[in-house]
Amino acid sequence: MTGYRDICLPLICFYFMFNLTYGEKMPSDVVLERLQQSSSSSDRVDSVTPMSALENLGFLHAFLASLSVIVVSELGDKTFFIAAIMAMRHPRLTVFAGAISALAVMTVLSVIFGYAATIIPRAYTYYISTALFALFGLKMLRDGYYMSPNEGQEELEEVQSDLRKREDEFEKETSTTLVQDPETGVIRKSQKTSAFMLLSRIFLQAFSLTFLAEWGDRSQITTIILAAREDVYGVVIGGVLGHSFCTGLAVLGGRMIAQRISVRTVTIIGGVVFLIFALTALFVKPTDTI
Repeated sequence: MTGYRDICLPLICFYFMFNLTYGEKMPSDVVLERLQQSSSSSDRVDSVTPMSALENLGFLHAFLASLSVIVVSELGDKTFFIAAIMAMRHPRLTVFAGAISALAVMTVLSVIFGYAATIIPRAYTYYISTALFALFGLKMLRDGYYMSPNEGQEELEEVQSDLRKREDEFEKETSTTLVQDPETGVIRKSQKTSAFMLLSRIFLQAFSLTFLAEWGDRSQITTIILAAREDVYGVVIGGVLGHSFCTGLAVLGGRMIAQRISVRTVTIIGGVVFLIFALTALFVKPTDTI
């Protein structure tokens, strides 16, 4: 009996509370309330649709901005020449894997640095980044105007000389490695180097050289600026694809592409691209971007 009372009493209380809340309403009031609920739900649906479209637009804008800026910044850059020269001496796939791994890590780190700046009000970061884009564009136009036509060839020779020194140091180290024959006891130079060790060394060399060359580079600073004002996923994907495109060209084309690229022309085009993205701030408000 006690258990039955424990079950029924809450049900009875709920029944009376329900009647007190809704029992005094007229049918017209109930109909009006339902109409208001349906209209509010439709308003929510209408508000969600523009928001999703705005998010897609923000991702696309960030993707295109990151992709185009990286391409014009990396073509003819030091990292481009590193991949091109190493691919002429070592397996292309290993060189590409080491270089793109370093560039992908650098892109993610740069986006993290830029995203940390979002604690500042968006209006400030938006216009500050726009001003930096304009300054970069003007500086690239100035550098391209006064740049020597042989600038790319000089950069190529500098990177080639640096890599040749590293190769000579490695060969000197391996040639002085001595081992003792366990059977005869004769000490001789080691001639055995596993393929895995060789590929690992090439991968690490491509990774370290590319990472150090990219640190503090214009493309890294640009990625940080983009991450502070654009959709971070679009910046990451666009940046990695841009680096993959440039590194792939360097690895496949090698010295031929490096010699045919006019660094002066690429620099001028890059300055124009930077200025175009800076001018978009005149037509897009900070609240309209994602």
